[in-house]
Amino acid sequence: MEITQRALEIGPFDILGMTINPTIHWYGLIIVIGILTATSIVAWLAKRDGDNPDLVWDGVIWVVLIAVLGARLWSVIFPAGDAGQNRELSLDYLLDFNDGPLAIWSGGLSIFGAVLGGALGVLWVAHRKKLALPVWIDRAAITIPIGQAIGRWGNYVNQELYGRPTDLPWGIKIDYPEAPYTSADRFHPLFLYESLASWALFGLLFYLYTRRRDKFQRWDFLLMYLMGYSLVRFLLEFIRVEIPKVGELNVSQVVTAITFVLALWILLMRHRFGRFMSAVYPPFGELVEKSEVSANQSRKSKQARNQGKA
Repeated sequence: MEITQRALEIGPFDILGMTINPTIHWYGLIIVIGILTATSIVAWLAKRDGDNPDLVWDGVIWVVLIAVLGARLWSVIFPAGDAGQNRELSLDYLLDFNDGPLAIWSGGLSIFGAVLGGALGVLWVAHRKKLALPVWIDRAAITIPIGQAIGRWGNYVNQELYGRPTDLPWGIKIDYPEAPYTSADRFHPLFLYESLASWALFGLLFYLYTRRRDKFQRWDFLLMYLMGYSLVRFLLEFIRVEIPKVGELNVSQVVTAITFVLALWILLMRHRFGRFMSAVYPPFGELVEKSEVSANQSRKSKQARNQGKA
């Protein structure tokens, strides 16, 4: 079955003496579906917590724009496979609206850059709207996996994120595989593995937030997301073909290993040794802001008692 990458042609247009032919790709449409799904769940969580869900839709455009910028920038700096080895960073390349860094419709978006950019976007929106940053970061962390689970199917359409050759019945065909696997018939569908793992991670985080939230502190869901995704991605990199490298180092494995260890260390320090602690969440459905006021009052009362004893 032949799969076309293009959903709709727009153009061509002449801009600044250059002809561009932007196209709406299935990849982009799938990414949009993932974003809308994740955003809808964040809005639902916010409403159940007593926050205004309109804040989500008011800020999502800025978060997505910064996330896309981060995803594209990371992809340009750390291109997969051999894409960047012979690239000349000339002015012509930078202003190439068909294949250059500005042509985001041609593909080349990194999840690492998207997460970093999205986090910066949430930070900026929370600061601008004077929102409780840890709570909104945790809500975003819970829903990022479902966006990834859906978005990874865009990699299937683009024939990206595939693994080494395999004889397994669910192996996929790749029209133009990377060397030295040009003669192979079928490959591991890494996009499928990551999509299924992301669904599982979303299910776990969503369950913990809605059923066991009062056992966790602010930032815990972000830490658990970072641990879960880092572990999945680190393992999948062992059978990946298109690997972004710096020298002989696998950039993805270095980043995910450091992220996993750091997130695990912080989580253990918080729950085993009482360090880096934040306010504990109330049961799901109770007002988060109300619980934060109570937590602040409790801390102030404790400080006052300690000062009185001194």
